[in-house]
Amino acid sequence: MKQQNRRLDVVLAVFLASFILLPWYRIEGGFFSLKWLSDFLSNQEYGSGMMQLLAYNRFWLWGIVLLMALCGAARLWASPPKRSHLLTLLSVLGFLYLALQGLAIGFGGWNWVFTENLFGILPDGQPAFGTGAVIAGICFVLIFAFSLAERGVLKGDAFILASISMLSVLVVVFVFYPLFSMFAGSVQDFDGSFKPDGFIRNIQDPSIWSFGCVIDGTRCGVAWRTLWLALMTASGSTVLGLAFALLATRTNFPYKKGLRLLTILPIITPPFVIGLALTLLFGRAGVATQAVSSFLGIEPGRWLYGITGIWIAQVLSFTPISFLVLIGVVEGVSPSMEEASQTLRADRWRTFQQVSLPLMAPGIANAFLISFIESMADFGNPMVLGGSHGVLSTEIFFAVVGSQTDPSRAAVLAIVLLIFTLSAFLIQRMWLSGKNFATVTGKGDSGMHAALPKSLEIGVYALVIPWVIFTLVVYGMIIVGGFVKTWGLDNTLTIDHYRRAFSVAFTEDGIAWTGVAWNSFWTTMEISLISAPLTAAVGMLTAYLIVRQKFYGRSVFEFALMLSFAIPGTVIGVSYIMAFNLPPLEMTGTALVLIACFVFRNMPVGVRGGIAAMSQLDRSLDEASLTLRADSLRTLRKVILPLLRPAITASLVYSFVRAITSISAVIFLVSAQYNMATSYIVGLVENGEFGVAIAYSSMLIVVMLVVITVFQLLVGQRQLRRENRIAPTKASQQQENAV
Repeated sequence: MKQQNRRLDVVLAVFLASFILLPWYRIEGGFFSLKWLSDFLSNQEYGSGMMQLLAYNRFWLWGIVLLMALCGAARLWASPPKRSHLLTLLSVLGFLYLALQGLAIGFGGWNWVFTENLFGILPDGQPAFGTGAVIAGICFVLIFAFSLAERGVLKGDAFILASISMLSVLVVVFVFYPLFSMFAGSVQDFDGSFKPDGFIRNIQDPSIWSFGCVIDGTRCGVAWRTLWLALMTASGSTVLGLAFALLATRTNFPYKKGLRLLTILPIITPPFVIGLALTLLFGRAGVATQAVSSFLGIEPGRWLYGITGIWIAQVLSFTPISFLVLIGVVEGVSPSMEEASQTLRADRWRTFQQVSLPLMAPGIANAFLISFIESMADFGNPMVLGGSHGVLSTEIFFAVVGSQTDPSRAAVLAIVLLIFTLSAFLIQRMWLSGKNFATVTGKGDSGMHAALPKSLEIGVYALVIPWVIFTLVVYGMIIVGGFVKTWGLDNTLTIDHYRRAFSVAFTEDGIAWTGVAWNSFWTTMEISLISAPLTAAVGMLTAYLIVRQKFYGRSVFEFALMLSFAIPGTVIGVSYIMAFNLPPLEMTGTALVLIACFVFRNMPVGVRGGIAAMSQLDRSLDEASLTLRADSLRTLRKVILPLLRPAITASLVYSFVRAITSISAVIFLVSAQYNMATSYIVGLVENGEFGVAIAYSSMLIVVMLVVITVFQLLVGQRQLRRENRIAPTKASQQQENAV
């Protein structure tokens, strides 16, 4: 009880301090600029909650003060059983009141007609929420979590309850609220009245649902074409990712470090570059196309521009994601189980098929799901290579920014996409439900992984080696493109592109970053390095809650988290503009909206990777820690996280890289002050400056490789106390016996 009282006292003190000392509303230039300090007492814009209430007559803030005061009174005078129920009720009412008054009152007064008719015209409105209001909302959420802990929910674990409560609120604010804002706008007229005509017209559009498919899907409606492409991409990237993971962990391949580096390259490549490189190779005037045409005497074709070309580019782009998800899962399979199978006289094929492969099922299912959703949401590759065969993401883009803006069509296409991706998510859950994949326990584990069956090893090499060669050729074209005068036309060698993008001058005042790309480069690095650790932390915490905790609505909680990943970046960008361009949360044009977009867009990858890895950790590890009187926070920090290092590294790498290479959402959210690298590269491509665009992209690839290496060194590797990873071959065993 003392600890519970201490928590409540801290929360109440934080609210009181923020209400008196911090600006309640949003400040131009940002809170951390500290420009508000000089005019804090005299400027209405910078006033605290208390000043807004007493000096500037924002009387609606009395409700927040009253509800928080009632929470304090319940803390002091109510008896424990009644107190927890009162605090739960008051905290929910306080948070809802804070949100509703922010939504109801805008810059000019009431936002809703019925509130104006009910209460009359307001003499003054209010800006968007600032630091003080946000802290007040957090305080209400924490009081709610602590009151549940006092009632014994989830064994009274305040950390778990606070984590679930905060994550739920964040998902509502940054996933559901933007979607609701966009969909609400799609059935409204210009004056805000309900008018669903456009929505009904678009949902019946035959160009979406026509089912005249041929084998490549080009005659399908856009919905079936996108589904067919996603299934092909997910299958191809999952098979290749598994082959790369097996080659890196279960064979004696001599160049494993180089292989790992090569698998990361496609994922760290900025958008449009792979499409341009493939065009230079296989377009009508491409190097490979012209060579084949001259040798065989046939007319160059346009086979690259369509579903086939998009599929090649997507498999090239998304195989590394599958590899990052699968590498930790493949390594985590217990060698002792494989040895037990071989002891029972099972051959290598049977051991792999009935022991190793089933234990890799969570990773394979997650890799397929992520690749499927990535293909559905991909924008850059279809934009470059799709030609007249558009997919859902590009159709949404043109519905938003085309000559005839149609938000209803964009909403319909987004709903169709969500149906596909969420169906895949449900199928995956049904397949994995009720199965146990734990292979890492608290007991000692030793032994060596069984060698792959010979035929499977040959098949792995047959898949990986040609793909490696193909990837090297594609990246060779990218490297060359940065050092030629005009890519594909004038092949004179030059470094002018790098000089124009990244030139530096030394002046009396110090270093002057004179290159045209430096501004967007530093902005990109800053935002990416902030969002990557946040994404990894939230993702791992969420995975821990889903796998290790049983609470009401857990399936809905996990389901909601996947929504942000299943929605195309284009839709996310548009929905964020519609939701966060006006009170109560005005963030457009700031770094915060970009960070929020990256965290909640990329978090599901960390969640899925964490779930796959955590499914292999036996619950006895948690139980042993809790038996020794460690709380859940210490158990997570000291026991679980060290065993999740591959998943943490994958989450850090993926979130950092996607923050740099994302384009579909970023292109709507950047501003003159915060211009990301991808949007700048798109501008270069649109202006025909391909050399500078490739030079910039090449520099980003180098920087990302350096940062990824630093992430891996900081996180480290998981140590499972296994002396050998791969079973010795028969020849090596004979040599050992001979010695």
